[in-house]
Amino acid sequence: MQPIRLATWPTPLEAGPQLARALGLDPGDLWLKRDDLSGLGGGGNKVRKLEWTCAAALAEGARTLVTSGAAQSNHARLTAAAGARLGLDVVLVLSGTPDRAGAGNLVLDGLFGARTVWAGDGDEAHLAEHTAAIAEDLRRGGAAPFLVPFGGSTPLSAEGYAEGGRELLRQLPDISTVVVAVGSGATMAGLVSVLGPERVLGVHCGAVTDPRATVARLVPATDVPIDPGVLRLDERQVGGGYGQLTDAVMDAMLTAARTEGIVLDPIYTGRAMAGLIAAVAAGEIRRRERTVFLHTGGLPGLFGHTAGVRRALDELSERSSGALAP
Repeated sequence: MQPIRLATWPTPLEAGPQLARALGLDPGDLWLKRDDLSGLGGGGNKVRKLEWTCAAALAEGARTLVTSGAAQSNHARLTAAAGARLGLDVVLVLSGTPDRAGAGNLVLDGLFGARTVWAGDGDEAHLAEHTAAIAEDLRRGGAAPFLVPFGGSTPLSAEGYAEGGRELLRQLPDISTVVVAVGSGATMAGLVSVLGPERVLGVHCGAVTDPRATVARLVPATDVPIDPGVLRLDERQVGGGYGQLTDAVMDAMLTAARTEGIVLDPIYTGRAMAGLIAAVAAGEIRRRERTVFLHTGGLPGLFGHTAGVRRALDELSERSSGALAP
């Protein structure tokens, strides 16, 4: 199967010398892979996966995409955008209850024309069951739904990041480590299939209960199955849970913003940057090695994260309280 092109590739690979210095690396050690600039619907890593998923949906004659996620799901937002681009209806089944403020990704979900169903509180299994029931209701009503799993992650969609890994190697052949946030798992899985487990450091964000098994299951077909035990995974950045902002993540967001003008989100890329900082401090990532930080997007989610917005405003207030020197 060939993917449907929904974005402009390749995305830029930019040097991050100021950030590298701030972390204790040499200026040429750190590079930023800007998949936040992939174009469609505000950009982000989910576009690479949706190119494969939507190709499968159209091949089956689907007219409606049904998927699930958290209230501020980047995957849900980009599924809505892909549906708009392809002329497909989109139904988003989101955990929790309606957010009357309609902030962050929810604003874009509405702009792209998606219909939203709230699943209430519950675990992964509850959300999956609710989503499957919605798809079945649509099917009985005569629609032709295509069920896209949580986060859009399947071995097929992980091919998008196998392709992304090959793109990275063309841009920077001597990569030592790629640091990436791990949500539903397919982004890391695709990279591992091309770069090998030793060159991919995943930072668990709390979206799934067993990230090692999840990533290993999603790795596209290889000659030898991936042993979950060989995956490089930082599981220390979750803190109080998926939606909770930690001090380490906030510090990482501030560091990236104030050294390179790069905006990270509190759930995924902020945690990935906190993991990168921790790996440098522990000697797992060293000077004079080529390290790539994969910026997977998520900017709209920052504006829907109450604690993240409050902390950013607090920083602004603190820096504005003193008198400016003449």
